[in-house]
Amino acid sequence: MDKKQSRHHHMTHGDHTHHEQPTGSCAHHEAHGQGSHCGHDAAQFRQRFWLSLLITISVLVCSPLLQQWLGYTLPEVVSRYVPAISGTILLWYGGRVFIRAGWQELRQRQPGMMLLIALAISVAYGYSLLVTSGVVAGMDFWWELASLITIMLLGHWLEMAAIKRATDAAHTLAQLLPETAEVVTEQSIDTVPLDHLAVGMTVLVRPGGRVPVDGQVIAGASQVDESMLTGESRPVAKQSGSLVTAGTINGTGALHVTVQHIGDDTTLSHIMELVRQAEQRRSRTQVLADRAAGYLFYAALATALVAGAGWALTGASLGEVLQRVVTVLVVACPHALGLAVPLVVSISTGLAAQRGIVVRDRRAFEAARHVDVVLFDKTGTLTTGHLAVVAVHGGGEAAILGLAAAAEHEAEHPIAAAIRRAAADRHVAIPAVRDLQTVPGYGVQAVVDGVSTLVGNAAFMQQHQIDQDEITTDHTVVYVAQAGRVCGAIELGDAPRPGAAAAVAALQRRGITVAMVTGDGARPADAIARLVGITEVHAEVRPAEKAAIVMTYQQQGKRVCFVGDGVNDAPALAQAESGVAIGTGTDVAAASAGIMLVGDDPQAIVRLITLAQATYRKMVQNLCWGAGYNVLMLPLAAGVLAPVGVVISPAIGAVVMSLSTIIVALNAQFLRRAVV
Repeated sequence: MDKKQSRHHHMTHGDHTHHEQPTGSCAHHEAHGQGSHCGHDAAQFRQRFWLSLLITISVLVCSPLLQQWLGYTLPEVVSRYVPAISGTILLWYGGRVFIRAGWQELRQRQPGMMLLIALAISVAYGYSLLVTSGVVAGMDFWWELASLITIMLLGHWLEMAAIKRATDAAHTLAQLLPETAEVVTEQSIDTVPLDHLAVGMTVLVRPGGRVPVDGQVIAGASQVDESMLTGESRPVAKQSGSLVTAGTINGTGALHVTVQHIGDDTTLSHIMELVRQAEQRRSRTQVLADRAAGYLFYAALATALVAGAGWALTGASLGEVLQRVVTVLVVACPHALGLAVPLVVSISTGLAAQRGIVVRDRRAFEAARHVDVVLFDKTGTLTTGHLAVVAVHGGGEAAILGLAAAAEHEAEHPIAAAIRRAAADRHVAIPAVRDLQTVPGYGVQAVVDGVSTLVGNAAFMQQHQIDQDEITTDHTVVYVAQAGRVCGAIELGDAPRPGAAAAVAALQRRGITVAMVTGDGARPADAIARLVGITEVHAEVRPAEKAAIVMTYQQQGKRVCFVGDGVNDAPALAQAESGVAIGTGTDVAAASAGIMLVGDDPQAIVRLITLAQATYRKMVQNLCWGAGYNVLMLPLAAGVLAPVGVVISPAIGAVVMSLSTIIVALNAQFLRRAVV
């Protein structure tokens, strides 16, 4: 492939900082995902706040009450018209964003907080203009209008800053990428931007540096930290032939890597896209919260009208009536309810991704919090999926493995590779070998340390009239004989993953039933089950029957999490309340389950359930606060405690409303501390 044609735009963390806002929407839902209102971000609200504050000071200086307190007097024309001019400027400059957003909510038939604020400042401005013009007698609301707009700008500035910190999951992942890469050529090593890379190039990853691409190591050896993508806390050994993933951190050795995937084709880009998609999907809890926020608008509007009518019937002045109406409109906060769930969703999605858990379906994630049964597939899920030495019988383990590895050191079949790998992992010294002779289907004969040695199956031993004790096992057995007698045997099988037993034990401590569902025979399935601590085994199950087993548990009233490979187990993954596919970094885009584990550690299931439970608790806290705040504040704003002297002004209402939303945003942030 021509390198120029194979180039792709490679996303760096700068590309993910901001996303275009939908031009036709300013509803409060927009803030959930992007931290902005009607195209305005926190920086713009900050700028509007400071300029509006200066204008508000001019209104305050003209206040008759302040003049009385400080003992100065301004000309009447100044006291009368400067606040009106300043209020008009404020409405146009600071209040326009709320009016425009409220109009968009009305057009979209999604009335919410912005429409309430727009109504409040419009009523205050209209009434004050009539008073200043002499059309209506009474006290104007210029000070209330100015303070209301300024406080609302401050509140939205702080709110969006908190939201932005909460919803930067994709941006945080994007920051794992370096800005540049070092390309190795025959003449030199050149530093280039990532979008200049092409498939087939070779890049140098220095010790401590971040891997810039998905690729294959062609030279060097090191330990690579993949925890930010897979959740695996231990560094993973990499050498020639190993695959590395963009965004991971190299250890102490330099690596030369051939570029295989760049730009949108990398594992990290796939994960970021899945995170963004998950944030946009709405769970059942979020649907209910949004519906409640919509109803709250009408409740606030009705409360404002009832309060206004009630105060009018008691003989209050028009100014007092409108002050109650404006306060009710301002203090009502559908936004706190509307943000209660989406902020927690965004944070939990990011936390999950950082732990190697990619949430594709929010409902599957939400269901994980209350699973009663976890069903594991065996091969590739609880086990490594390839041959490994599971037991050594006879003389010393090191001696037996050394003899077998020496005899098999030139063989290419899986059994020989597993024996050599076991010897290397145990740092076994390999003795000298000569006169190798392979007997296909049986084994290998050689002279090891000057002694005739046979390594092979039972039939190979029988051919040479060597007696061996029968080993009852479902694993493959390789016998090792020297000088005409068996000195040991090696069992090979599909070994459990290192974290499988710990994951099963942790789930069982939580009271969760753990079972195995596999197409393998009963004896090998039982063998693995014993090793990992599972007592309930469904063996010899065809893929189509796995879904039926899930359904059987569900008919018993159980909520099921199925963990499989995402392809053969697709029916079961779809049937379970929470379907989890264990994959590898290069397969993340191919998963079909609602939740994808980037790594292959079964303990990620425990992390998933822990995070789902903590997320739900945080959602409930925010929903209770959002609902409780409105239940308490709406009657106070209407003036039910006025007879005992407790009255809330529009300015105080604006402060309290802003604080309610900020509290929701900050409480959502505490999820990061709740989940270790």
